[in-house]
Amino acid sequence: MPWINDGGNGGSWKPGPSGPWGQKPSGGPPPDFEDFLRRGQDKVKQWMPGGGGASLGGRGLLALVLVGVILWLVSGFYTVGPNEVGLNKIFGRYTGKTGPGLNYNLPFPIGDVQKLQVTDRNAINIGFALRQDSRTPNAQLQTDLPEESLMLTGDENIADVKFVVIWQIDPVHPEDYAFNIANQRETVKAVAESAMREVIGRSQIQKILTAERKVIEPAVQELMQKILTEYKAGILVLQVQLQSVDPPEQVIAAFRDVTAAQQDQNRLRNEAEAYANRVVPEARGKAAATVQEAEGYRLQTVAEATGQASRFNQIYEQYKKAPDVTRQRIYLETMERVLGGMDKVIIDQSGAGGLGVVPYLPLGALQPEGARK
Repeated sequence: MPWINDGGNGGSWKPGPSGPWGQKPSGGPPPDFEDFLRRGQDKVKQWMPGGGGASLGGRGLLALVLVGVILWLVSGFYTVGPNEVGLNKIFGRYTGKTGPGLNYNLPFPIGDVQKLQVTDRNAINIGFALRQDSRTPNAQLQTDLPEESLMLTGDENIADVKFVVIWQIDPVHPEDYAFNIANQRETVKAVAESAMREVIGRSQIQKILTAERKVIEPAVQELMQKILTEYKAGILVLQVQLQSVDPPEQVIAAFRDVTAAQQDQNRLRNEAEAYANRVVPEARGKAAATVQEAEGYRLQTVAEATGQASRFNQIYEQYKKAPDVTRQRIYLETMERVLGGMDKVIIDQSGAGGLGVVPYLPLGALQPEGARK
């Protein structure tokens, strides 16, 4: 043996004829290894009852156990982030939740803590999938999933619907999310697809492609939230976003023609309504003007007739008083109205030695046009 045990000396070791690996000891004194071992044995004996023994026990073992228990209890402290909620469990049973900051629960294997990110928003794509483009680092390629996107409408047509659901864990009931359902993302995806198929199944293809697209999103969100609440899933549906609603690829050209025709129909209808809104008021205004003119003409005619009748009655009263004078006056006034604006030639039959024509100088024709006025 390279080292031999000397029974005396408290179990110390002495070098043998060769070194610890069988080589001859070199010249010089060996290291003071015995003193090192002796000092270590003395320190151990201080912790043993009675000053020493063959194995650890008593206060030493108790101290080791206490240190281990303290370290085990200290390991129960944990930190919850500002966007998280901690779920405490004792022997696998839920005992309560903790908010952001430093918290404590009994450590493993008695206790456990599950942290959930309750403020993070999650998105699920339905009808398509996005994957990284290997050729372009920041670009993504879209892959269609017809088994998810093709849906039957209420009028027995097929619509290709792709949409995104944005959801988060309910911060009020995160324990429902953790313990009531398994495969949470798959559950949300299945509920979203089912709700969309139900809403699409109640609608017609033409309305889905045109007017009802904005109605579908809140309807699907409301139906999803209702189903998940019944499941006690602890999930809040924040938004449903339609990415595209198209007919199947095989007939998309024909549907686009139909949609274009409907848009033309709506445009022509709007133009006709605009023309009617412009023409009808004009016609009504002209009709009202004509009615007012007729009413004015009626009032004028009645007034003139009334005045003529009154004048005739007045003349008749004077005629009864002096018939000859009245007839002469009426004759003169009538001739004045008839002959007043005519060119006149006066013939005097009593003129001697002539043809009876009196020369007449038209003074009015000799005056300038402005002077006659």
